[in-house]
Amino acid sequence: MPKQIPQTELDAILAIVAAHPEGVQAATILDALQLKLPPRMLQRRLALLVEQKRLIAKGHGRGRRYWAPSGEVIVSPQSANLGFKDHVPRAEIYPPIAPEAAEIKKAVREPIQNRRPVGYNRAFLDNYLPNETFYLPAHTRQRLLDMGRSPDSPRPAGTYVRKIYSRLLIDLSWNSSRLEGNTYSLLETERLLELGEAAEGKDAFEAQMILNHKAAIELLVEQAEDIGFNRYTILNLHALLSDNLLGDPQACGRLRSIAVGIGGTVYHPLEVPQLIEECFDQVLDTAAKVTDPVEQSFFALVHLAYLQAFEDVNKRVSRLAANIPLIRANLCPISFVDVPERAYVDGILGVYELNRIELLRDVFAWAYERSCARYSAVRQSLGEPDPFRLRYRVQMAEIVAAIVRQRLNKTAAAALIKQRAYESVPEEDQLRFIEIVETEMMSLHEGNIARYRLRPSEYHAWRERWR
Repeated sequence: MPKQIPQTELDAILAIVAAHPEGVQAATILDALQLKLPPRMLQRRLALLVEQKRLIAKGHGRGRRYWAPSGEVIVSPQSANLGFKDHVPRAEIYPPIAPEAAEIKKAVREPIQNRRPVGYNRAFLDNYLPNETFYLPAHTRQRLLDMGRSPDSPRPAGTYVRKIYSRLLIDLSWNSSRLEGNTYSLLETERLLELGEAAEGKDAFEAQMILNHKAAIELLVEQAEDIGFNRYTILNLHALLSDNLLGDPQACGRLRSIAVGIGGTVYHPLEVPQLIEECFDQVLDTAAKVTDPVEQSFFALVHLAYLQAFEDVNKRVSRLAANIPLIRANLCPISFVDVPERAYVDGILGVYELNRIELLRDVFAWAYERSCARYSAVRQSLGEPDPFRLRYRVQMAEIVAAIVRQRLNKTAAAALIKQRAYESVPEEDQLRFIEIVETEMMSLHEGNIARYRLRPSEYHAWRERWR
């Protein structure tokens, strides 16, 4: 009689996989388990869970990754009893949303077995008439347009983005990767992009994802006057973003010819290659005809993700493509700064399963406002105090001073910032607190060290280690 597998072992494995919505390899699962399983035994447990359809697996050999087939990526506090190491339950942070958006949020959070399976609805695309249909209300479009305008007089495409290029490269690479479940911190991302140094203990998959974003952003900025909603731009965006991440290297920059499934949703994308190609061309043609750059940006975010024209990396393509009209119109780009992963996922699921854009619309508008607040020279010149920074100014100053006086490098600094945040900042503020302190460290120079009561000798001694 075969030996009964303890349910606690399977539950522990499932909890770890659920905490990695970007997919996780067996070696990472093995390391995260408190209970010790031989690698071969873990492989048998994973094979059983895949057979029972409680896990989804893709890839072969060491590159094989596992996903939970549930859209719920927030792990409950009870998961601490299922085999996690050092798991700290997080309070959920969510941007303000309208009542109709809240309805979508509630619907997509129903257990997956209670949601009705749906396929690609071409009428959702057909019903959008450029410059007649609008996903964003007129007042929202105008508000975002006003916020995103460069304070300079009209300049050639890409002028605005080139002025903030170094900052955008890190922000957009980090935030877009973070929305895919990437665990690199902002400082670790900066170190990887500037020095080519991967974070210790992180999956090579994560480093490749971030480096791919860098290459894709470079394409958008360097060819600002030539990019657009055409095959050249979108296919090459995909090729750069998916480089070394797909099982089939030939799939990079090519529309898919195979069926794909998406974990955590009841949405089933198109399977017929001819239809995929037809709809892809229609999406590009429709987007190209939209004259309002903010509306055009949101349309691309919605429909490139919904179509799932590629084997993988579709949402990343949609997020970077959303910047195309903003860059061409010399507007502030959108870097998805501060956007909670759960809110973004809920918005995307609303599009996939309900063909409703209200939740993703509210997340997009909020995200663009945050990006404009981050990059706008006009906002900076007004010097409006940030209540959040004001509330935590003492803690932030103490951490910055400690990092400099202890001469910490970027890796050690990121660890100290996280530790202090978890010790002294409420859960709901921790993620933003960490990002702001990391940004302060990256902006520190000899002309602003007095605010942290640092001496020039302390700054110069630390700066050598930081580089």
